[in-house]
Order: sequence, then C-alpha cells, then structure tokens
Amino acid sequence: MFEEEKQQIIDTGIKIDRYGLIALSGGNVSWRMPSGEILVTPSGMVYEELTADDILMMDIDGKILEGTRRPSVDTIALLYIYNNMPHINSIIHTHQPYATAVGLVADELPCVLTTLANAVKGSVKVCKFSSAASKQMGVETVKNIGEKLAVILKNHGVISVGTDLKQALCSCVYLEEAAKTYLSARAVSSDIAFLTKEQISQAIKIFDHYGQNK
Repeated sequence: MFEEEKQQIIDTGIKIDRYGLIALSGGNVSWRMPSGEILVTPSGMVYEELTADDILMMDIDGKILEGTRRPSVDTIALLYIYNNMPHINSIIHTHQPYATAVGLVADELPCVLTTLANAVKGSVKVCKFSSAASKQMGVETVKNIGEKLAVILKNHGVISVGTDLKQALCSCVYLEEAAKTYLSARAVSSDIAFLTKEQISQAIKIFDHYGQNK
C-alpha cells in the first residue's frame, strides 16, 4: 500500500542528506496517511539505498502493518507526537549541525530571517536533552513547540513537523539556514538585528500565499 507515498518519503530522506541535515542513515522521516496509518523509515539504512519495500507502515499504537525491516529507533517519540498533535501529519528528525550548535549556546534561536518566519513561524525553542530512542524526545517536542513547526533538541538535533512532507522539509531546511546566519552574526558582533513581532507576522502571512498550489 501507499507505494507513491513511500517513494516520497525516500525522496525526502535523500533531500535532507543533500542539504547537509543528516549523515549516512541519521535521522528519520515519517508521514501519517489520511486513513490513519503511519509510514516511517527503517532503522540504520542509508536513504539513497532504500526502496518502497523498506518503508514500514504501522498503526498509531506502533503495530507493524506492513514491512519486514525494523522501524526507526525513534518511533516511540514519533508516535507520541502524532498522538498528541492530531493536526500534524509529517515529522522529520535530523542531526543538522548549525541548529544543533545553537542549542549548545542558547535556549532559543531568535527569528533573524524572514525565511525562518515563513517556514517555521518564528523563533525556535531549545528543548532539554533527550536521548535517541526515547519517548522523551516526543514529550519535549510537544511541550515546547507551541504553534511553531520545529524545535531544537539539546545536544541532539532537530524535530520539524508539518501538515505534509513539504512543510516539514521546508521547516528544517530554513531553520538550518537561519541558524547558520545567526551563528555567523554572533561571531562578529553581539548587536544582532532581530525581526519584530509585526515583521514576523507579515512574513508568515506572505508565505501562506507562496508557491503554485495556494
């Protein structure tokens, strides 16, 4: 089932590798289907080598409905997020270096770029540490994400979410761009220009009409 959607998950995994957000088999990509099933990438497999048969399909309780691979070790956290954020249909977990670096020196990535406002809806909180394969990853995400589309996991990486794969992908890609810009600015000056609430609100509204399908 969902052969086309499984291929889209693989394509998204390849993209997060291409954009430097993971290395080798790091992170994971998952997608909730309209009928409730959840598709998730397998544990420890390089995205470029995946086929549709490698993608797992499970129910909201984690019961494997299709596939023979072991699912991502973070599945327990992913299911917690899906169960507690019913409006979210896609989750991408990465180990992107610049955003993770921000989490080592700050409690929040301020909104410094219009693209961060566009894709993530403003500043991004840094969660308390939670290890891989732990439910706590999901707990911290739900606790801290609010109306935004991403959080930074301290000493770990990023979780981005969306109503679909594209929104979750845009969130983590533009988050990394903003993190890189913010760290570059901090390296040369402590006087950093942040977007105002009005500017952030305007950027969010503009992005609602961005692209060809809105």
